[in-house]
Parts: sequence; structure tokens; C-alpha cells
Amino acid sequence: MSITALTTDLYELTMIQGYFLAKKNPRTTFEVFFRRSPFQGGFAVFAGLDPLLTSLENLQFTKREIDYLRGLGYFQEEFLSYLKDLRFTGNLWSVPEGTTVFPNEPIIRVEANLIEAQLIESFLLNTVNFQTLIASKSARVYSASGKGKILEFGLRRSQGVDGALSASRAAYIGGALATSNTQAGMEYNIPVSGTMAHSWVMTFSSELEAFRTYAKYYPDACTLLIDTYDALGSGLEHAITVAHEMKAKGKHIGVRIDSGDLEYISKEIRSRLDKEGLEDVYIAVSNDLTEEIIQQLMVDQAPIDLWGVGTHLSTGGSDSSLSGVYKMVARKEGDHWHSVVKLSNNVEKMTNPGVKQVYRFYDDQGKAVADYIALQEEEIVEGKDYTFYHPRYRSVKFTLPSDKYTKIRPLLEIVMKDGVSIKEKEPLSLIRERTLRELETLHKTHERITNPHVYKVSLSSQAKELKEKLIEERNGSTPQ
Repeated sequence: MSITALTTDLYELTMIQGYFLAKKNPRTTFEVFFRRSPFQGGFAVFAGLDPLLTSLENLQFTKREIDYLRGLGYFQEEFLSYLKDLRFTGNLWSVPEGTTVFPNEPIIRVEANLIEAQLIESFLLNTVNFQTLIASKSARVYSASGKGKILEFGLRRSQGVDGALSASRAAYIGGALATSNTQAGMEYNIPVSGTMAHSWVMTFSSELEAFRTYAKYYPDACTLLIDTYDALGSGLEHAITVAHEMKAKGKHIGVRIDSGDLEYISKEIRSRLDKEGLEDVYIAVSNDLTEEIIQQLMVDQAPIDLWGVGTHLSTGGSDSSLSGVYKMVARKEGDHWHSVVKLSNNVEKMTNPGVKQVYRFYDDQGKAVADYIALQEEEIVEGKDYTFYHPRYRSVKFTLPSDKYTKIRPLLEIVMKDGVSIKEKEPLSLIRERTLRELETLHKTHERITNPHVYKVSLSSQAKELKEKLIEERNGSTPQ
């Protein structure tokens, strides 16, 4: 299923009709951010930008959609007539896909007329939240494996065909080497990979015949599933026989296990293969793998070469969604922009007002030190000391001297102007390479699978002062 103009929540449409009838459609700025890192991790990997830009460029209401809205009884004819010619004509800034990102910092900024900006909220969040969630999970799996070879096998467990395609795309961005989803392979030019099912082995009169037949037809991509009957018994013995036969032909194969104690079995397999002189036979594993299981297997030095990860990778596993939100930060009245803030008794739900840019500071080892949220008009240059203020707690701050960083990089870049994408479409392989480079900039403490160190995302003094000023104006008190 593709995104349409009706890929939105009903209240977005009732609000924009209200704006239209009240003749209230000022220029506005909205920002997208998330409140916590997924999987109790230390980072996320941003994904979903290219599909979002395509959807925005193609946004329009069809006659069928307008007829449907008419039948709901909520909407006036004048408004329905207006929708016929409505297109998205706004501007977008975004961090590049594959960038590591952190809670409470803008990852997308939308500047558009209020009606257009409000209409796109739901499908923007749907696209970015899910793909960022899966790209982040994939990066965690990749990191847990010692940055090894990950195969995404999640099609049959994904949330629908459209969810499976998005998951394959995002998993590849996050570090997966290939997908089993052949449609995703075609649509996104992702390498595809697959072996055999137990049904293949059970179809033949003997396990050895099954293995030999598969090797005959796929001599250059032969991975034998050896646990249909007895992984360390007949399965391994028959695989060894076929491996010797293929080695004599100048080919090498792999074996896969999908059940049992993966540490014990993989070590036994490796030992017996090596004794047979089959050091080039690789070992692949699957079976409801998570990053925690993979990390433990790595700690236990299990001799595993390929990791087939399905359910937990393509669905998000322990975390069903990213906490991404879309909030107005400024609106234009006449010739002037006015910053706006959302207040809450829960300080975590207060927003950071104003049109902003995010700057990433790097040390002399190329590692990311901290992110700095500044107002768009601020001049942020290298060679100065900067004070970083906690986005929620005014008394928490630290100063970064100029000799403790060597580079400052602005993260948000313009990608759409007047409703037209100005960003050159990138091959997914290049986005994946960006992710792998970004992961190298993280300190190991931030990349930890469990109990990661919190990466610092802070406000500039001007951004902090603006927030405090607006809060005081709204409630007449000083924030704590």
C-alpha cells in the first residue's frame, strides 16, 4: 500500500478545515524529534527521508478520496473544493539518512503554511518513526555482532507487506548486509540472500540427497540447513561429505543451524569441520536472535560467521515504536516570526521553542562529543568555548573549551524547497555506508547494548533563555 493524502488522522483534517474556514493559515515551522532512544539504547539511526520526500512531492487528493470525505458528513463543500488543488509547497531541512541521532534534538524541520504543515504530520511520523526504529535495531545488532555479517530474514513476521518493505530498507541502512525479501531487493537494490527450509530436506528420500541436489543447482551460494534431523549427527556428517565434494570442484559452502544451543553446537561444528580440513566452510545461525543473544555469543567466542535475524529485527522486537513527535516551534504573524512553546506538568513534554539548528562537536579522534541545539540565527564557529545547557534542567550545564574539540558540523540541511526535493537521491548502499561511518564516531560507552552512557544533547544559552522567557510569559513563574 502507498501513502495517499488520506494517510492521516481524522483530527488533522478537521483542524485544517477549521483553519481554512477561519482564514487562519500563517507560515509555520514544525520540528520532529524523539523523546527517548529506542531499546533503552544510547543512540538511534535516522531513516525514512527519501520515501518521505517522494510522498510529499506526490501529495494530492483524488476525486475518490474527496468523495469519501464528503460522505463522512464533517466537511463543507467549500473546503472539499479547496482540497482538489492542495499540494505541499513547503520547505524541509533534515539530517542525512544514516546519521546517528539522539533524544530531544530536531531531526527534521518543516516550514510551510499551517494547513500544509498540519496535513503531513501523521504520515511523516509514520514513515520516519518506523524506519528509524528498525534502522536503530539493525545498528544495535550489527554492533553486537562485532560489526559482522547480518542477514535480515523478517518478511514473514513483519507488520504487513508494506511494513516488511520498509523494514528491509531500514535494516539495510542500519547495517544489515542483505535481505531475504526479494521484492525489497528489487525495489531498493538491496542484496538478497537465502538458504533452504527444513521442507527442502524432508522432500528428499535422504538428507544427503537433499544436500547434494541443492549444491548441484546452487554451487556458488550453497548453505546447508543441518538441523532438520540431528545437527551434530547426520546433518553435520552429510554436510561434510558435500563440502568435500564441492571443495574438489573449487567451491566452498556453508552450514546453518536454526535451533538448539548455538554456542555449543557452533563450537562443535567448527571443531569437526577444521579437523576435516574444511576451514573455509562458514557457519550461519538463526532462531529468534536478538542483539543481547548475539552479544553473549560473541563474548563466549562462538565461531559464527553469519547471523540471520528475523522477527526482532523487522518488527522492533522489545520496542514497538519510536517516540517521535511533531511540534510547532514558530509561527509568522505579518512580517515577524514568533517562537511558541508547549507547556506541561511533565517537564519531558515541554518543547524547545524557536527555529533551530543542531551542531555536532567532534574531538581530535573523530569521536562525537556532544550535540548543541542553537537558534537558527546564532553564529556557531570553531575556536570558541561553548557552554552547553541541559534542555530540561536549568542548573545542569557544562563548558566545552576550544581545545577539547576540533570540528563542528551542522546536522540539518535543506532537502526540499517549495515542495520540490532538491536532494539528489542516494543509492541505499551509500546511506548504509554513512551509517557505518557514523557508528565509528560513537564512543564505545554510547554504543553499549545495555546501560549505555547518555550522550549529551544541550541547548545554547540563547535557546535556553528563549525557552525560559516564553515559559515565564505563559505561566508567570520561573521554571525549576
